[in-house]
Amino acid sequence: MNHLQNLQNWLATNRYDVAYISNPTNVAYFSGFFADPEERVQALLVFPDQDPFYFGPQLEVEAVKASGWTYPAYGYLDHEDAFALIAKQVEQRQAQPKRWAIEKDDLPFGRYEVLQQAFPQASFPGDASRFIERAKLIKTPDEIAEMVAAGKEADYAFEVGFKAIQAGRTEQEVVAEIEYALMKRGVMQMSFDTIVQAGADAADPHEGPKATKIQPNELILFDLGTVHNGYMSDATRTVAFGQPDEKALDIHKVCLEAQLTAQAAAKPGLTAAELDHIARSVITKAGYGDYFIHRLGHGIGTSTHEFPSIMEGNNMELQPGMCFSIEPGIYIPGVAGVRIEDCIHITEDGNEPFTHTPKELQYIK
Repeated sequence: MNHLQNLQNWLATNRYDVAYISNPTNVAYFSGFFADPEERVQALLVFPDQDPFYFGPQLEVEAVKASGWTYPAYGYLDHEDAFALIAKQVEQRQAQPKRWAIEKDDLPFGRYEVLQQAFPQASFPGDASRFIERAKLIKTPDEIAEMVAAGKEADYAFEVGFKAIQAGRTEQEVVAEIEYALMKRGVMQMSFDTIVQAGADAADPHEGPKATKIQPNELILFDLGTVHNGYMSDATRTVAFGQPDEKALDIHKVCLEAQLTAQAAAKPGLTAAELDHIARSVITKAGYGDYFIHRLGHGIGTSTHEFPSIMEGNNMELQPGMCFSIEPGIYIPGVAGVRIEDCIHITEDGNEPFTHTPKELQYIK
C-alpha cells in the first residue's frame, strides 16, 4: 500500500472529508513532486474516496505532470485568488466538506484563517501532522535503499572535507570544497547547511561555519548530509589536525565510547529512553554529563529531523525499519566540542548504519 492510500484510509476511518497538505516535504512524500513554493500557495487536497489533486503556482504544473503524478494538477497565476480556485475544485468533489484534516504543526495561522474563510462551514479536527509522523516512522526497503545511497554520498563528502584541511584555510572554504566536489558528482542539494567547526568553535553545536582560520593541533568537527531522491543523510565526524591537547583527546575518547556503545545496543524492543541513557551514562561517568546538552538522536527520512526523538522520557520501543541518528556530543565552551554521529536503521536483530567513515580519531597532517 502506498503513502497516498494510507492517507486516504486514515481519512475514511476517521470520517474526515478532506485533507489539506501543504508542507513541501509532505507534498513530496505523497505525490513524488518536491518544490519550495516560497510565498506562493501549494497543496495537495486528498479525499477518502475520490482522486486527490495538486494545486500550486502555474509555473510548477508541467513539472508536476512530468514527475509521475497521475492525478489532476491545477495552477494559479500570481494575481489570482488561490483559495477561491481551490474551493471551486474541492466543491466539485465534495459539496460541503465539513471535517478537515490539516498539518497542525506546519500550516501558518494566516493560511488557516484564509482556509476557514473559503470554507465557512468547515471544522478542522484532524491532525494530519500526527498521522504523517507515524506514517513515516517505519521505512520500506525501497526508502532504506535511498538512504543507503545518501549515506554513500555523505561518506564521500567526509573524504573530500578531510583532504581539504589546511592551516590557514577557513571553515567556510572547507565547506565550499565539499559542496563543489559533490556538485561535480551531480549531488545538488545538501540535507542541511554543512557544518565545519575548528577548535573551540565546535563547542557551539550548531553554529558555523565561520571565517575562522584552521590552526594546527586542534579538533575539527564535520556535520553534513545530502539529499538523494528526496531522502536524507546526516552524519558527524570529529578529526584531529596535528596533535590536539590531552583534554581535547579525552573528550573525543569519551564521546566515541558513548556513540559506539549506544549504536551496538540499538535493537528492537529497546526503548528510545533506554538508548539515550546508555550513551548519556558513559559521558556522565567520565565527568562530562553537564556538557551533553541535547537528545541522543532524531528520526530521519524525507526530512533530517523526523519523529521520534531518541531521548529521556520517550518510552517508544524501537522497531525494524525505524531510522534515526545516534549522536552524542560534548561541548566545553572555550575548549573544544566533539560530536560523533551515524544514522541507522533498525533491523530484525540489531541495526545497520547508513554511513561508514571510520569514527576512531583520524589524525590529519
